[in-house]
Amino acid sequence: MKNIPVHQLKDRVGLAGIEISRFKAGDLPENDETLGAHRDDHYLFFLLEEGEASLMIDFQEVAFSTNTLYYVLPGQVHHRVNNEIAYGWFLAVDPMLISPDYRSVFENQLLLQQPCLLDAKQMQQFRNLLNILHEKYSEDERGPFYVHIVHSLLQSFIGMVARNYGQVNWPGVQLTRPVQLSQQFKKMLSENMRSIKSPSAYASKLHVSESYLNESLKKTTGFPVSYWIMQEVMMEAKRLLYYSELNVKEIAHDLGYDDHTYFSRLFKKTVEATPLDFRHQYRK
Repeated sequence: MKNIPVHQLKDRVGLAGIEISRFKAGDLPENDETLGAHRDDHYLFFLLEEGEASLMIDFQEVAFSTNTLYYVLPGQVHHRVNNEIAYGWFLAVDPMLISPDYRSVFENQLLLQQPCLLDAKQMQQFRNLLNILHEKYSEDERGPFYVHIVHSLLQSFIGMVARNYGQVNWPGVQLTRPVQLSQQFKKMLSENMRSIKSPSAYASKLHVSESYLNESLKKTTGFPVSYWIMQEVMMEAKRLLYYSELNVKEIAHDLGYDDHTYFSRLFKKTVEATPLDFRHQYRK
């Protein structure tokens, strides 16, 4: 295997931009490939209701017990070690659907997130919400307000996860220099992506060489600086297309592009849909 496979969410989901399922003891992936190490271009969330399970996350085995919550970031290398006696929930979520405030909670613990133990009341709240979300997700996506209902329920779930992780600190964990630099870059990118789109400019602001910044990002996420700049810009473009009434020209200018036709070409190349097609697909 020359490169670590990257699984893309768009290859297997519909309009809602999420995938949700409930797994039970002994469930196995549909093919052998998913058993091996890979990255995802999306977030994964797990809620373990009963039993034990474990994942290898960036060379660290993470064990889960009953009533635990966990997530995997886009770009983290992972593979299943064991879930032979586990019951619970699995969600795959398009990063577009996770707000910057929530992302800052998840990504500030880059590579070091640990399972979050829930009490009985919290666990019941998550169960209730996920049951409703799964029920609505399983309905006909052509029905009225399908996407809006699914996304509203999803936002409640993401908010509850962020609240739980935002209240937890993991003592005694040492961050490596590449991890620290990756965190600093991602925070800087979210604050400056409208005005700064040059990898060398971010490297200069972080007082490192462009090659070292690229090396650090590739080591911790599997992707170079330019990839993350484009992902951040296009993610914000998707949010504006979905949530706002701005036209394409206004969105392009808001994101720092004077030439809206160039922005549209860039969007189509990255997202594989024109901005208007994307808006129509998610709003119909």
